[in-house]
Amino acid sequence: MSSLTLFYIAQPGPYAMMGSVLLASIRQFLPGPVKVVGYCPEQMMGDLHPAVLRAHEMLDAEIRPFKTEAMWDSPYPHGNKILACLQPRETDYSAFIDSDVMFLRTTDPASLFRPGHVSCSPAAWMGWTGQDVWDSIYPVFGMDVPEQRITLMRNKGLVAPYYSSGFVVFPERHGPNGRFADIWYETARILDRQENIPRRRPYLDQLSLPVAILRAGLDWHELSEEQHYIMGGKMKGQALPADNEIQAVHYRNDNVLRAAGLLKTKRQIVKQAYGVKFVTRLAPDAPVPASDQEGIERPEL
Repeated sequence: MSSLTLFYIAQPGPYAMMGSVLLASIRQFLPGPVKVVGYCPEQMMGDLHPAVLRAHEMLDAEIRPFKTEAMWDSPYPHGNKILACLQPRETDYSAFIDSDVMFLRTTDPASLFRPGHVSCSPAAWMGWTGQDVWDSIYPVFGMDVPEQRITLMRNKGLVAPYYSSGFVVFPERHGPNGRFADIWYETARILDRQENIPRRRPYLDQLSLPVAILRAGLDWHELSEEQHYIMGGKMKGQALPADNEIQAVHYRNDNVLRAAGLLKTKRQIVKQAYGVKFVTRLAPDAPVPASDQEGIERPEL
């Protein structure tokens, strides 16, 4: 049986708090011995809230430091997910998950990965640029734009493969052309230096993802909407579809959960895992950090 690590960014502030909620939902809804790791920039480890440390201790999860400084030509916080993917892990597969994701139903870990593939879901939209952007990207690597077309999650037109970087499952072992995470980082760094591609940031992680999959000699396996349901945007204020058994929601912030009637569900998941409704109550004597989740900008998913 293949092994799996699920990991996310757990830097001080809202990311670490939401990551602790994600952790609680993983332990409730993913059966089996999956490993869970929160990654914190090494220079911020001393600033983690005691409640976050306690949450990870209670649920047998680790918080590991990772290097973020001087890893890009100029500071690029959005790229921390790629840097987290670079870190060594002991399992056959790993799944990077944005901190603002929450599992809602039992999910078979084996359903998330497939040999020879990177699992990811179609992005919600790509309204910030036109399809001609790919004509500038693929030639950088001596490649043709793939003929395949996919349907985005919230925009039903056909587009070249473009996937959310908020839920990416990949093999840890070296494939035909190397380790996928290393190739994704290399691909993103090369694209970051292409001055003829406007607005590379903050979309660099998603622009580089399909290219990196092909450069690694792998293929993409599309996660279904049930496996990674992106909320917010056009879906803001709407309840989950009654005819779909949504396994995980990408909710962005508590306001989106509240509008969809899921804030109570989040509290229940936290209470079942930790015995309290709010993660901060695991360390009641520590100062409560700023938790303005509206301040976390996710321009693209």
